[in-house]
Amino acid sequence: IMEGRNQTPIVELILVGFGNDPELQPLLFLVFLVIYIATVAGNLLIIVLVVADRHLHIPMYYFLANLSIVEICYVSTTLPRLLASLATGDRSISLQNCFVQFNFYGIFTTAETLLLTAMCCDRYLAICHPLRYPALMNGRVCGHIVAGCWIFSISYSIMLQAFILQLTYCGPKEFDHFFCDFASDGSFCGATRTLLLLVNFLMTVTITIGVFLCTLVTYICIIATILRIPSSTGKQKAFSTCSSHLIVVAVYYMNMFTIYVCSLFRPPAIVYKILSILSTDLIPLINPLIYCLRNKVVHQSLRKAGMKLVDFRLRQR
Repeated sequence: IMEGRNQTPIVELILVGFGNDPELQPLLFLVFLVIYIATVAGNLLIIVLVVADRHLHIPMYYFLANLSIVEICYVSTTLPRLLASLATGDRSISLQNCFVQFNFYGIFTTAETLLLTAMCCDRYLAICHPLRYPALMNGRVCGHIVAGCWIFSISYSIMLQAFILQLTYCGPKEFDHFFCDFASDGSFCGATRTLLLLVNFLMTVTITIGVFLCTLVTYICIIATILRIPSSTGKQKAFSTCSSHLIVVAVYYMNMFTIYVCSLFRPPAIVYKILSILSTDLIPLINPLIYCLRNKVVHQSLRKAGMKLVDFRLRQR
């Protein structure tokens, strides 16, 4: 079988997705279309508010706007291709395009993780070192941090892609997923396959565990500092500045570790697909909702923007 595959290399894959039930396809298309539009609109709203409102020109919201950019790119990596397959019934994709999708998926996943960690460090400096915060977290430092997140994410993805391109895809032609996730490594064969698995495992574990421990230690220090504040009003005010980010981080890591634990037990493909939907589609949708509903500053900025829009329409009339 392996010799036959080597003689006739696979150049096109079939993304099985969620099957080809004709009654289910329109419903899935509508659901994912609503999710995609809402995610893009919500994150665009965050970006517009941060750019337009001078009160939001501070490091916390600078990182939030960049996170929203990543979320838009992240969800646009997987959902448009899924929507096209649901609308047309064509589930084929070239192996080259599959590699490209997987490459961008890796870039935006890593960038999201690093930006969430950067936002965590920003909250640590703001709460634990408020007097030194303006000097430690100025515009130049924020720009360097964001640039560093992107440079590291792109470099890591290029390195992984360089290993993958040396291998031959020898997995099944029907890929039982709704996007090209080559995390299940049995799909490749070649001389450097073992090295690819080792590098990917070490880098993934290092990044994931490293940023998780950094986030955990940082929030322990933040909570300890908040508990030492004498007044209840001061405690509430300090906690409100990081509560939205804490919820986002908790949801993100709970989903990540759930996927990791479930993958150890090799669950049915549909379970992995549902968990992947939570990671790739619903979390980018939830993030702007949390920041708009729970963050008072963003909520006030949104209300002012709405009032200005109403006044503009009245003047036009």
